[in-house]
Amino acid sequence: MRDSIKVGVIGTGTISQFHLDAYRNNPYAEITAICDVNEARAQSAAEIYGAEKVYTDYRELLADPAIEAVSVCTWNSTHAEISAAAVRAGKAVLVEKPLSRTMEEALEVQQAVKETGGLLQVGYVRRYDNNALLVKQFAGAGEFGEFYYAKASGIRRIGNPGGWFADKSRSGGGPVIDIGVHLVDLCWYLMGRPKVKSVSANMYSKLGNRGHIRNLRRYQAADYGASLNTVEDMANALIRFENGASLALDVSFTLHAKENRTSIVLYGDKGGVEIDPELTMITEKHDTILNVTPQTDHSGIHIESAFQNEIDHFITCVRTGNETISPVNDGVEVMKILTAIYESAEKGMEITW
Repeated sequence: MRDSIKVGVIGTGTISQFHLDAYRNNPYAEITAICDVNEARAQSAAEIYGAEKVYTDYRELLADPAIEAVSVCTWNSTHAEISAAAVRAGKAVLVEKPLSRTMEEALEVQQAVKETGGLLQVGYVRRYDNNALLVKQFAGAGEFGEFYYAKASGIRRIGNPGGWFADKSRSGGGPVIDIGVHLVDLCWYLMGRPKVKSVSANMYSKLGNRGHIRNLRRYQAADYGASLNTVEDMANALIRFENGASLALDVSFTLHAKENRTSIVLYGDKGGVEIDPELTMITEKHDTILNVTPQTDHSGIHIESAFQNEIDHFITCVRTGNETISPVNDGVEVMKILTAIYESAEKGMEITW
């Protein structure tokens, strides 16, 4: 087991700060290099986090033999390209979600991992949230029985970040691939990774960026521009699995809704669980239905601790050679579902396998 892992972070947008903070807090990670096409931004991050090397071309970072592991925190359009190159360069890779924009790209990354035997962890950070880890433990012990139905909803009433998020050529899509990826992955993972059978979806583009709305704070990309928007406003989907289970999903960037809300609920034959907005387990004892609230230090999702758990797990896997709980094969399967949602909505028909 290696004592220290030299890490390079590629991309210095907002999401990279969660990676960098978590690496800094991990005693076995050493932030060695920062890469961004914007040299000033890369230099600034390097100064803040103590990295000794700065690059503007990811290929130069990957050619550095000192770097053992990398986080890929760039636009979705570059995830597959950089990840495959990094694996082939002998680096352990943590790539932000989604794995790619298309199935073709996802399969290219999967092939690179297969050919090299390298380590690639997909940044499905919701798997690493403390509540999700607890639910996974209970599910593994059979507390809920078989999960046969799940409902996941991620609604933003005015939450289109604009910029590259709203540019399909760079993002691959809107709320489905940005928000839905987390919801689909977490439900699918907790349901035991069943093989997908069919997807039927609807998609709407009615409201656009809504940059004219006033008096409401929102997250905006660094390259925000209200006029650019080529992604969907919202979508809903029914995903069926070969074992008979199903998942109902709806997500939006912009919708005439009363409030933003996220809800994740899974139903099993022995019990159920509501993960968002607050962790509640439902069970039966002595012919009585019980709603159980676990007594923990974390009542809801805490994004910082989830990222810390994710980075800690990644570094442990790099040091030990153990398999990650969110490997490339899972990234490919989730992309299969996401791309089928887009295809189904575009063609107006159910996609089956």
